[in-house]
Amino acid sequence: MTTTAENTSTANPTTKIAQGSALWPAQARASQVYGRQLVISKAEGSYIETEDGRRLFDGTAGLWHANIGHSRPELAQAAYDQMMNLETYHTFARFTNDQAAQLAEKLAEISPIPDPKIILNSGGSDAIDVVCKLARRHWQREGRHEKQIILSREFAYHGLHAYGTSIAGLEFNREGYGTDSLVPETARVSFNDPEQVSRAVAEIGPENIAAIVTEPVQGTGGVNPPGEGYLETIQELCREHEILLILDEVITGFGRVGTMFAAERYGLQPDLVTFAKGVTSGYAPLGGIFVSRRVWEPFFEDSDDAPIFRHGSTYAGHATASAVAIKHLDILREEHLVDRVRELEPIFAADLEELAQQHDDVAEVRHAGLLGGVTLREGVAAEKVCDRMIDKGFISRPLRGNTLQVSPPFIVKEQELKDYFAAMSEAITEEATS
Repeated sequence: MTTTAENTSTANPTTKIAQGSALWPAQARASQVYGRQLVISKAEGSYIETEDGRRLFDGTAGLWHANIGHSRPELAQAAYDQMMNLETYHTFARFTNDQAAQLAEKLAEISPIPDPKIILNSGGSDAIDVVCKLARRHWQREGRHEKQIILSREFAYHGLHAYGTSIAGLEFNREGYGTDSLVPETARVSFNDPEQVSRAVAEIGPENIAAIVTEPVQGTGGVNPPGEGYLETIQELCREHEILLILDEVITGFGRVGTMFAAERYGLQPDLVTFAKGVTSGYAPLGGIFVSRRVWEPFFEDSDDAPIFRHGSTYAGHATASAVAIKHLDILREEHLVDRVRELEPIFAADLEELAQQHDDVAEVRHAGLLGGVTLREGVAAEKVCDRMIDKGFISRPLRGNTLQVSPPFIVKEQELKDYFAAMSEAITEEATS
């Protein structure tokens, strides 16, 4: 005799799905991924392996982060050595730890901002939450109480904490919470039209705007490098109207676009910069903010009346994560991996352009450094092309605008790039003709 629970499970597919893995899948409709998930159990270099034995070329470097490749023993050793000495200690008030302090000094040496202070935390979403709060705190301390609005760009992605959700330019990440914005003092501007941005600043009133936050190259929004004059216009608006310029370099930082930071590539002088992924190549969860003297100096005055910025979290400046980051930055320098991105960029760009020439089904390709996007024409689904690529042993990821993500590790070989784009070409053809 079958039980009521068994009958329910058989009759109701939703119940069957709900009785699957206890792990809630991220950024997905559960019913569409349960039973299709790839369980990654091993990785080395530019390749990952699934629990069922498939070996896949990691053409997205995980979520844009596995820049030096997977399973580097030097980083495992750095974590082990640090944990055997001190796993971590917090950085509140009088306390700090030696690894967090050393990492901050190392980061200051390569910072896109002169003479910065460094705020450390656990990742990119954390960094965005803190940087937006700090921008508002700056103007409140200045007595400019009306300067509260944070502007961001259409198609922007800045993580999914409360502030990241509020400034998202991808509407599907903002929906379903009962309000247009979790933090109301936010607004979006055009992702590529500098004149529209100028008009929006004028309409909102620069006296009401605390900061403009932008990815130098949009990632999740479809890999959108800046149009000519776009970032320069934003910078000019910020300088003219006393608005803080925040660069989100969570994806572009630490070499992805061929310079240590995209601020250098595009000639920008930001007030605040967020970072994460590339600071450890994903070997430990760590992120943070570079803060310019303009913003940090009042908080460091030698006075009992000096203001306090009430930030901090348990794992901010985590000693083991910091030790891993220090070793990782050494590897970037010693193996000249940022230089390697610059050397590979013209090859990478040529491969993308060749793909576009081969296919009427490719509407557009875009690239900067080892960051690429392949937009497919309507009717050829990027998600299905990605599935076909997995069957061929290669990983891409569908992004906004029916776009395929391409962001291989910095250690990628030229032949691996050619093999990757050949597999993508085959997958596009197969999907277009299916």
